[in-house]
Amino acid sequence: MAGKGGAGTNGVADVAEGGAGLRHGRAALAAVFAVHGTVAGSFATRVPWIQEHAGITPGGLGLALACGAIGSATTMPLAGRISHRFGTRTALRGLMGLWTLALALPAFSPGLPALCFAIFVYGATSGMADVAMNALGVGIEEGLGRSIMSGLHGLWSVGTLLGSAAGTVAAHAEVDARLHLGLAAAILTVLGIAACQGVPVLRSDPDEQPPPRFTLPPRSALLIGAVGFCAVFGEAAGLDWSAVYLRDALGTAAGTAAASTTAFACAMAAARLVGDAVVERFGPVRTVRAGGVLATAGGVLVVAAPDPVTAMGGFALIGLGVAVVVPLCFAAAGRSGPAPSQAIAGVATITYTAGLVAPSAMGSIADVTSLTVSFGVVALLAFGLVPGASVLRTAERSAAGTAAAKPAEGRAERML
Repeated sequence: MAGKGGAGTNGVADVAEGGAGLRHGRAALAAVFAVHGTVAGSFATRVPWIQEHAGITPGGLGLALACGAIGSATTMPLAGRISHRFGTRTALRGLMGLWTLALALPAFSPGLPALCFAIFVYGATSGMADVAMNALGVGIEEGLGRSIMSGLHGLWSVGTLLGSAAGTVAAHAEVDARLHLGLAAAILTVLGIAACQGVPVLRSDPDEQPPPRFTLPPRSALLIGAVGFCAVFGEAAGLDWSAVYLRDALGTAAGTAAASTTAFACAMAAARLVGDAVVERFGPVRTVRAGGVLATAGGVLVVAAPDPVTAMGGFALIGLGVAVVVPLCFAAAGRSGPAPSQAIAGVATITYTAGLVAPSAMGSIADVTSLTVSFGVVALLAFGLVPGASVLRTAERSAAGTAAAKPAEGRAERML
């Protein structure tokens, strides 16, 4: 291993000997995930205010939000190059700082063009920070020799809940979003940069070729990304459409219907927080297969539900079933080839596309048929996780072989 302050081939600098430094790095990265999630939750709650302030139609808002997805998709591949150039700690610190500061931009946008640009920047910085922190998480996971990705994403979900709760309070108190998001951006920037100080420093070998600026996802990421797509489609459908389904299909009161969305998010967060223990016990393939069964059963239960309570149970099963899939896809991508950041960027692009496609696809299917049929599609995609889980087997064996071949100190040298 490279000495403290140095850098070796795919090595780790500034990491204490043994597992203590990696455990400290994991805690610091967990805080980074929580801050990232808090930014996302804060923004989501103020979208109605932003639309009204900018004076745009629902169609204009849809266009602006699509710019965020475009920003993420087009800039995610740059994260690997930035990390290669500056090292993971410096790169993550800079990207997180840009991402947290970008939170305030949409609230200050006076019209549609400015809002489109602001949300493009918001999405771009979000995507690059996301890839950088997931790549670092895969590296720490390899160094520790045990699953941590589900727990990291669980902290992201907790952060989202905290951000949305604070945003809900601000919205009900009719606080100007420029004040709310500006203050939140300042606080989260300080917290995010402080958390980044504790993550490991990883530097590539000076002779190693930097990743390309823009590239198609590598072949190894395509099948893994398809598995993630199925899971994220179910996640996005549950978050965006569960309340609407209860209200329109089952005649549920608005308050109860809205509570189902919070319950769905809480179920996902809880499943992710305990997911690492499940993965350690059963492995990623069996975990994803079991999740696929649960999510499929949940989708069927929603479709067949005669009352709101049954439907809520179905939504909870969907959330529990898909919760750990995306973290495991990122972990598998990081072990699938010689360029982890590039593979993770590819998987992220594919899976996050599902988050963009799912809400509109659900609405389009419902317009032609019904919301019940829409959730039938969710159940069908969830079932795809059962056979699709086998694509994680190569990464599972690779991780097992690495763990058996090297002690913790030796494994740390392969973190990225």
